[in-house]
Amino acid sequence: MAADRPSGSTELDYDPIEVEIMWNRLGSMVDEASSVLVRSSFSPVVREANDFACVLMDAYGRSLAESSLSVPCFNATLPVTMAHFLKRFPAETWRSGDIVITNDPWLGTGHLPDFTIATSVFVADRLVGFAGTIAHLSDIGGTLIGADTKEVFEEGLFVPIMRLASAGKINEDLMAILKANVRVPEWVIGDLHAQIAAVEVLVLEQGADMLTSIAEVTHRLAEAAMRRAIAAIPDGTYHGAVESDGYDEPLRIEATVTVRDDEITVDYAGSSPQLAIGAVNSPFCYTYAYTAYPIKCAVDPYTPKNDGSFRPIRVTAPEGSIVNPAYPAAVNARHLTGQLLSAVVYGALGDVIPDKVIAESGGAPIMCAMFSGTNSDGKRFSEQLFAGGGMGARPDRDGLHCTAFPSNSTVGSLEIHESMAPLVFWLKELDVDSGGPGKFRGGCGQRMVIQVVGDRPITVSFRADRLKVAAKGYFGGHAGSVTRLTLFSGADALANGLAGRGGRAIAPKGQTRLNPGDVIEIVVPGGGGYGPPRERDHARVVADLVGGLVSRTTAIDVHGVQVA
Repeated sequence: MAADRPSGSTELDYDPIEVEIMWNRLGSMVDEASSVLVRSSFSPVVREANDFACVLMDAYGRSLAESSLSVPCFNATLPVTMAHFLKRFPAETWRSGDIVITNDPWLGTGHLPDFTIATSVFVADRLVGFAGTIAHLSDIGGTLIGADTKEVFEEGLFVPIMRLASAGKINEDLMAILKANVRVPEWVIGDLHAQIAAVEVLVLEQGADMLTSIAEVTHRLAEAAMRRAIAAIPDGTYHGAVESDGYDEPLRIEATVTVRDDEITVDYAGSSPQLAIGAVNSPFCYTYAYTAYPIKCAVDPYTPKNDGSFRPIRVTAPEGSIVNPAYPAAVNARHLTGQLLSAVVYGALGDVIPDKVIAESGGAPIMCAMFSGTNSDGKRFSEQLFAGGGMGARPDRDGLHCTAFPSNSTVGSLEIHESMAPLVFWLKELDVDSGGPGKFRGGCGQRMVIQVVGDRPITVSFRADRLKVAAKGYFGGHAGSVTRLTLFSGADALANGLAGRGGRAIAPKGQTRLNPGDVIEIVVPGGGGYGPPRERDHARVVADLVGGLVSRTTAIDVHGVQVA
């Protein structure tokens, strides 16, 4: 299966100053819409973790501008979903106030909790564009959002493409179905209304009339910038591969990256087949998004992104593979595969553009945990925790600590998590020696100790990887640490959890019952290093030691620095 995008001439007459002003204006518009979405949302997964996107598109559904905090893969999938919306509801059938919705994993973002909605933008009764948002809702019914499902039917309510609103009138039947199928209906419906508010802001924004005039110019400029960047890479065929923990056994993702003139093709032939049990299958839309985005980051990081940026990039993947599963595969935890694709692509291109790639990241894939149950007042909660590991080291500097890449979701405020669920976070700190040693050190991961403080049992469902396969270092850099998930029970649970001693391992891709007083320790891995550790500046090693990032043993034995 392939994703193709049109290309065209870059010879257009335009005033570069005017285009720059207009393009920045579009960016401000979607940032304002994203602020409305965040301020109006009910759930921490949107408000705190930034698991959303706002995108402004032209009359053909091609992206023009995206909000600064948008999840990168959502920015790439939303125009793809918009194309499917237009197949179902052709442009000439749209009226002002129409809103279309779906959470189809194969047409959207890859799993059911993410809802994509879009509305039309009219100026003087003329369709000039579309405004879209995506938000990860707190619950979608089915099993808790883990990785231990067999088919998508188990994973929650599946909403095909349909109208959420017609000429401004909300589809209350759909809202009623949603309310009846989720554990926290107030949060889910509240977040949907926040999405609606965000797209309505874009519809009413002054400046929408510029969409038609600016669309073609910015698309061509973005495309030209990407083509110049790709043309600077030597032509050739390059290979990359990574392994993941998988579900019952390790999985392998392989890619052949071909650079020809000003275009690049990534082919995932050779990757593991899709799983019959285990929800780590990555639908092609998600695979495409997390292939194109890392390429953009590496070769053309400074030009604003829109549809034109991705026209020179082609992605193919065998149907029935782990990176292009056939319906109705289980896909709940598709990020455990899809977020590893940057490592595959960078591994392929590392030898030819070593100054533009980073080592593998411990935060890819990001660690996710869902806590679900009933508070002492009888109210249901469904609280999601994201925790980023360390980014891979860069060619000229250390990796960032506790920073998700290629995602940008965050853990959010711990106080908010504690207010929403019967949990106390007793500890959150950088994990010593977690960043892979190198001339430039991988970013450190983090350690959290969390206790259940309610009076009822609750459930935690993890979506985690890298318990066995650490993030690799590049060009002599060492690997980062691995994930550790541990449960401590009994009278000394808190003391043992804080000390990190004893306990039993928690299933990284399944559900675990937690009783009142139980303590869990979550250790998220660090990123790989870049370059030989013995080449690291001695003053940097000493600073790492003083700052608690590395141990004395690592400083002496790995970096060769004699310290007192």
